[in-house]
Amino acid sequence: MASLEGQVAWITGAGTGIGRAGALALAEAGATIVLSGRRLEKLEEVAQAIGGSAHSLPLDVADAAAVEATAEEIRQRHGRIDILINSAGINTPQRFFKNLTLESWNRVTRVNLDGALYCIHAVLPGMRAQGGGLVINVASWAGKDHLYFTGPAYTASKHALVALTVSLNMEEGRNGIRATAICPGEVATPILKDRPKPPSDEEIARMLRPEDLGRTIRFVAEMPPHVTLNEILIGPTWNRMYLGGEDLPRP
Repeated sequence: MASLEGQVAWITGAGTGIGRAGALALAEAGATIVLSGRRLEKLEEVAQAIGGSAHSLPLDVADAAAVEATAEEIRQRHGRIDILINSAGINTPQRFFKNLTLESWNRVTRVNLDGALYCIHAVLPGMRAQGGGLVINVASWAGKDHLYFTGPAYTASKHALVALTVSLNMEEGRNGIRATAICPGEVATPILKDRPKPPSDEEIARMLRPEDLGRTIRFVAEMPPHVTLNEILIGPTWNRMYLGGEDLPRP
């Protein structure tokens, strides 16, 4: 496996959930970690857990100008960005066509899709110049299947994120840049609270855990530069995508 010593990893959505787990896992593998998210206090908690190699740069990925400025700040401080983890993602409780507002649609798609594109656009010139880089897009099972309970905005944004990953590999592989779409089933993260009816503690206990995704992110990052893992579809053994659940609404 490739060493991450000396590599700089920028993680969005790094304050909680999958982003936090990915940051901890990559730090353990030796990478220098830059943490971005909307809540500075959460980022600082992760930075303290990692230690001296991590620092926080608060950011709303839906703000294109702020994304460009943050990427430039990282380059000024570290000279490079080797790994980008697009983990920032949201959904809305009012997620179905019967109650979805245009404001909610715009917010979900701007964070889940546009925000990922903004970050990719910001790191690509530097990755091309240095002859390589890795982008990991945290998509969803909803990016590979058509699920009712995730709602149209989330489902559409995650399908588009998977397609964006394919396009990135098609165009940038010749420049040594690799991209992976990780598509997890249900993960026990704070975003579960945004569901119209959150799952029970018993159901949450059967889900994937953030650290499972952290290990997956590290596995992808440690692959040698000539290897691209285009997509990873990962789910819990008790997979409610197959089995259903009492809290999962149906059409």
